[in-house]
Amino acid sequence: MKIRCIHTIIILSSSVILWSCSNKNETTPIPIPVPVTEQSTQAPAEIPAPVVSANTSGNEGLQLIEGADCLACHKIDAKLIGPSYQEVAKKYTDADIDQLAQKIIEGGKGNWGDIPMTPHEGLSKDHAKQMVKYILSLK
Repeated sequence: MKIRCIHTIIILSSSVILWSCSNKNETTPIPIPVPVTEQSTQAPAEIPAPVVSANTSGNEGLQLIEGADCLACHKIDAKLIGPSYQEVAKKYTDADIDQLAQKIIEGGKGNWGDIPMTPHEGLSKDHAKQMVKYILSLK
């Protein structure tokens, strides 16, 4: 009998809560757009172009970087999650191309802190080298 009474109280309480939540007569009004007048129009703001050196225009390494997930963690001129490409270019030379290409493919951590770089195992060694060559051109 005691259990039946508890179940009845739970069911009634749930019903009251649901009924009180669903019985709202208030609604959010739909905003009405304000007409644009000639006086309120402004010229669109100019967006600055990204800073890329002139010798990298149309660079296949840059195109590979843009097509991959690299820009989620790296920027050209500022640290994001990983180092900026300019920082990498300052630290390494053309003699490190193979090593850096392998690092892109295998991933790893420790060279720039504790946050690991994800591996890019589907990337060919040649494509990784083109990416590294572009990065090193940012010196």
